[in-house]
Parts: sequence; C-alpha cells; structure tokens
Amino acid sequence: MPSGRRLDLLDPTPFDWDDSDLALGLARTYRWGGHSAWPLPLSVAQHSLTVMHVRASACAAMDLQLSPVSALRELLHDAEEGLLGFDCVSPLKPFMGEAFKTLTLKLEAAVFLRYGLPRWTAKEHAAHKLADRLAAASEAVHVAGWSAQEVQQTLKINVPPLSDDPLHAIYGGTPWEPWPPALAAERFLAELTRLKQLSA
Repeated sequence: MPSGRRLDLLDPTPFDWDDSDLALGLARTYRWGGHSAWPLPLSVAQHSLTVMHVRASACAAMDLQLSPVSALRELLHDAEEGLLGFDCVSPLKPFMGEAFKTLTLKLEAAVFLRYGLPRWTAKEHAAHKLADRLAAASEAVHVAGWSAQEVQQTLKINVPPLSDDPLHAIYGGTPWEPWPPALAAERFLAELTRLKQLSA
C-alpha cells in the first residue's frame, strides 16, 4: 500500500490499510470497465459518493435523516473493490465463481470490522440497492453513453436515470463529469473522515 502497510488479499485483516490507501484505491478503480463518453473514466470513489447522496436524498424526501453510521456504510459499500483494485462488470460475475465471491466477502467483512459498520438489515439493503441502481442507471446514460432504453432492455436496470447530478450541487464542476483520480481520492477521504468523526 502507499502507506507502507501490506494487505494479504487472501487473508485480509482490518489493519492492512489506512484511509488514504482506500481512498486512492477506489479513486483508481473504474466502473463500466473503464469505458466512458468523457475524457476520464468514472471511479468507484465518485460512484460511492453518488450512492451515499442519493440515499440521503431519499431519506430527506420522507422527512427522515440518514444517520452518520448509515451514511458511512453507503460510502463504503464498494470498499472491497478499492482494496482489490477491480470492479467486476455485472455480466462477468456469474463466471467468476465461488472463490471470487468468497474473496470479496472476506474483504467486505474486514472493511465492516475496521469501520464498525453494522450488517445490513433486509429493509436497509433494499433501500441501498435502490440508490445503487439509480446511480448505475444515471451513470450508464450520463457517463457511459447508453440510452435510457438500453439501460432498461440491455442492462436490465428498471429505474429511470436521474437528470440532475447529486454531486454537482456540492462540488460544482460539470454535472456527471468523472473526476481525476487525485480529486476523487481527496473528496472521498474528506467525506470518510467527516463521517468517522460523526459516528465515533
């Protein structure tokens, strides 16, 4: 790791990385197989921030507030991909086999243990998956260049893409444009640090 720590992917522990390692790993791990209609691909770090804010907005629409711990869990929902350095595109997952699934679950368990995250309840996980699908549908259209019809028919994502980028109101810039890795890492790390402090 850049911090000097060593991660054994086959036998991970919660002490094998620091927060900056994770932020950089997620910022250098790309969604959509690295394909993008923009000059840069979309990082898992930026996607993770999007999912967290979509979930928070859904709670706000119901006059509820997403707790810091729940927001942290949303932010870290793909953290194992940053440690692995690989975001497997969905069509390939059935071919990766049980060994790959076991590997990712071990990494996820180490992440949850390190950050003190509770396991998902069925209701929480359903709400999370809706936010994740909304982010994916929106990224497919605004980042990867799919049409809304292709998102439904080919990708089988049956939620409409968002028109407004949830991150634009917070960070500015051009809506839906993928950030450079250093910027994505910086913003992810700042949010991770903030939520850890609120959750302590």
